Amino acid sequence: MDLARLVAVEIGALPAGLLEEVAPRVGASLGLDVSIARTMRDPAFAYDEHRQQFLALRLLEELRRLGHPGDRVAGAAAVDLFNPILTFVFGEAEMPGRASVFSIHRLQQEFYGLPADPHLLAERAVKEMLHEVGHTYGLAHCPDFNCTMSSSHSVEAVDLKGSNFCAACRRKMALAQAAAPIQPRRKASPGLTGPGSGFSEGPTGGPSNLSA
Repeated sequence: MDLARLVAVEIGALPAGLLEEVAPRVGASLGLDVSIARTMRDPAFAYDEHRQQFLALRLLEELRRLGHPGDRVAGAAAVDLFNPILTFVFGEAEMPGRASVFSIHRLQQEFYGLPADPHLLAERAVKEMLHEVGHTYGLAHCPDFNCTMSSSHSVEAVDLKGSNFCAACRRKMALAQAAAPIQPRRKASPGLTGPGSGFSEGPTGGPSNLSA
């Protein structure tokens, strides 16, 4: 029987080694083996000339085509993402579904005129990827500000989060994984190496509900 994986897809050119550091940490948190793919290095198909940003939904449509049916496919984008009703999004995901995407563009200290901090970027990226993959299991934004599924509207809020699912979200994740037709390869760790975040709550229309 096939077993579920986390397929981490580089979108654009990420800093060297970042995805290799981030994806295994997220996979370990969810009990998923990890595969890294570089099949979407040029995301020009999702670029919006008017917004001068990249449409997250268009990226999700392509990510959904990758991997096996039981896999969670998580895009890690170097480019700035948006959806039509928000100025930008840190990330977006099918909820529930298979595909998610997050961007490091506004997670980098350089975006705010500050010196680069590779360690801080990696910590933020772990949080964002983990949060968005959590949405694919049907987890909504959590009112517990320390929880990985808490919504973040700024990078400061991302930094303030704790590094675990709350007890309630942990139970929901366990139930969602147990109900999945294709199971994780190994047991998820009870604590996460980094929490997650989204830019704004609110599903939009499409083949699946979406959550940021």
